[in-house]
Amino acid sequence: MTKAERALETRERILGAACEVIAEIGFENVSMRKVAEHAGVSKALLHYHFDTREKLFAEAMTHSFAQTGTDLEGEDGASVPATVLLARIVRTMLPTDAELRQDWKLWQELWARAQRDPAARHLAVDLYDQLHTWVAGAVERGIASGEFQQCDVPALSTLVLALSDGLGIRVMLDDPRVDLATARSTIWAAIAPALGIGPEFPEV
Repeated sequence: MTKAERALETRERILGAACEVIAEIGFENVSMRKVAEHAGVSKALLHYHFDTREKLFAEAMTHSFAQTGTDLEGEDGASVPATVLLARIVRTMLPTDAELRQDWKLWQELWARAQRDPAARHLAVDLYDQLHTWVAGAVERGIASGEFQQCDVPALSTLVLALSDGLGIRVMLDDPRVDLATARSTIWAAIAPALGIGPEFPEV
């Protein structure tokens, strides 16, 4: 392993540890020492890669976001139907499993910080722009293939994100009225008419 590869591996380990610690105890309670201990690195090495908590938080959020979007298309790549891809995106935008619940805790920290920190607010807006692009790409792919009818793609993307946020919060709260199946089916039933598809959430 080269020096550059070792540095990248260390950086990834630190970011993974930061995500776990922030999700567990909240950003306001996080110290660089706690992240370093969790990552199994020295505090000096942590500061070499990230000189402030704020930079570490921003990089951790970006890292979490990037990890969430990987391998949605699976081994089939471009042959995955747009309906399946969009359903996978919807599933991934909800706290479906332990890893995604951790991502949701990070988003909740970002929302809270964005209210009083311009840098966090800009980061949140940028990540939402990427989410819009992610959803819009799947919808446009479905329109191009004939799976979906023509629709207002930006408006539909906004609707998917808004419903995912609202229903995802209810799931995170363990609200008995909204479980994961309800959240998925509610989102799909809301967007299906615009796409010209059936209202049943696909098995993906």
